[in-house]
Amino acid sequence: SFSSHINGHMNDSPGNEFKVALSEEKLDLNALRELCFSGIPFEGGIRALCWKVLLNYLPLDQTMWDSFLKKQREGYSQFLKEMIIQPGIAKANLGLSREDVTMEDHPLNPSPESKWNNYFRDNEVLLQIDKDVRRLYPDMAFFQWPTDYPCQLILDPQNDYETLRCRVEQTTLKAQTVDRNRSGVTNVSSPGKALNLYPSNEYEVLPNGCEAHWEVVERILFIYAKLNPGIAYVQGMNEVVGPLYYTFATDPNDKWREHAEADTFFCFTNLMSENRDMFIKSLDDSQCGITYKMESVYSMLKEKDMELYIKLQEQNIKPQYFTFRWLTLLLSQEFLLPDVIRIWDTLFSDQDRFNFLILVCCAMLVLIRDQLLAGDFTINMRLLQDYPISDVHTILAKAKQLQDGS
Repeated sequence: SFSSHINGHMNDSPGNEFKVALSEEKLDLNALRELCFSGIPFEGGIRALCWKVLLNYLPLDQTMWDSFLKKQREGYSQFLKEMIIQPGIAKANLGLSREDVTMEDHPLNPSPESKWNNYFRDNEVLLQIDKDVRRLYPDMAFFQWPTDYPCQLILDPQNDYETLRCRVEQTTLKAQTVDRNRSGVTNVSSPGKALNLYPSNEYEVLPNGCEAHWEVVERILFIYAKLNPGIAYVQGMNEVVGPLYYTFATDPNDKWREHAEADTFFCFTNLMSENRDMFIKSLDDSQCGITYKMESVYSMLKEKDMELYIKLQEQNIKPQYFTFRWLTLLLSQEFLLPDVIRIWDTLFSDQDRFNFLILVCCAMLVLIRDQLLAGDFTINMRLLQDYPISDVHTILAKAKQLQDGS
């Protein structure tokens, strides 16, 4: 049972309730949800564990955990081999078997089946991911730090694998060398310039054999994009994977922490399967799409605070101006990371998946109603784009109040 997975030093009451709930051989999901709704303790790895259950990753029957986790983590290693290592080897070996390569496949082969064609197409996705993950939580050093568990498969010194970071550096060098300006004249800038893309003082390059946490996040997103070509990578997914990875990679229990990458990948995949409609443009107007969700925030506001609703309507402040980001990124951009994580405890435990998120957005509006009623369009847009209240407990309490009908 979980008791064997958890450190035994917690005698405080909230932790104790969780310990009791998690010591059942078969977890009671409803009871656990109710506990998690009011916030999950970090101690003893309880939060990381509860998230894995709430996101439908871990089965409720604990006797199945060991075999289940083994299978999932092996599956993830397989993805690494097929999607990151194989293409890297193909490039590294190119010099050895030139003639076979040219016969079968070569960089200019236009066929959609061409491995090269895929390689270059993937590079476009990779560059976008790279730009976004390097900027994750810039106010926190964590994502720039080296992980204690670098991916041995990829960093194995015996191999000449191309890591994603090398791949990005090579691709940006090539892209920068030939830079077409608008008039169609080609400027060939010196390749050295490309290196200014990431000023050296900003990102310390870690010594060989180490990798930073942001590189792990990059790999998770790249593999997700490869496995889900229908959605691939959309900007903002980095903000959704960040708090998950952070929570698992700081798990006090090193048996779990060691597998933060694979576990994050599967939990992120599950979270996206519930949330992906927000990211898919073609679904915008369907019941599950983002437009519908944004309008739900206003229809709820109308019900709870007519005066404020009318004011926003009069000022022509449309829900998409601010709720788009709130909803798609599950508020991860509006608060500091520890507060985002606290909000997610509640969101993940919501049975109607993210219905509570609409209540939270509504609560955020109601809590600054006096400022909004007094402000003009510009002032109000600034308030909504840079939300003034930082205490998430106030916000969650208000949302709960709205839910209970007051």
